[in-house]
Amino acid sequence: MDVDDLPRPRGDAASQLAKESLDTYSQHELAARIALLEAEIERIRARHARVEQDRAAADALFRPRETD
Repeated sequence: MDVDDLPRPRGDAASQLAKESLDTYSQHELAARIALLEAEIERIRARHARVEQDRAAADALFRPRETD
């Protein structure tokens, strides 16, 4: 079984980050964290677009053919 097929743990990275207190971070550290998270969001968006394209290709491939 592929690891991607397993259920995701409840405490994923985003949930852990959301629980962390930001009170001790400096402005510079907060800006760096924002840049890192924005880069991660772009990576996720790119992956989502690829998956969407793959799904559309699969749907087109397995769509029943219309008969005349």
